[in-house]
Amino acid sequence: MPLYEYECRQCGHRFEALVRASETPACPACQSADLERAISSFAVSSAERSRSALHAARRAFTSDKNRHEQLNHEREETVEHLREDYGLDDFGRTAPKPGKTGGTP
Repeated sequence: MPLYEYECRQCGHRFEALVRASETPACPACQSADLERAISSFAVSSAERSRSALHAARRAFTSDKNRHEQLNHEREETVEHLREDYGLDDFGRTAPKPGKTGGTP
């Protein structure tokens, strides 16, 4: 017997029921037979669920203002570290030493 999800049109209660194709269950909350079969999570492929979850997570991650500020701060610290410790500019080239012109291309 397949497992179906239903929503009662009378009271709005959602429930699952094991039913045969010829049977129509009754709402356990109000006993109404006026039901709408809902899309079961089993009916949606796992790849589709994964893709949807990934899309939602990416949207939340990229739209987070605090995350943008954190990434900008980390980038600025990295650039400062490269300049101070390795003498590199923003593009990975050796920055010219004070008093000298040019640098390594």
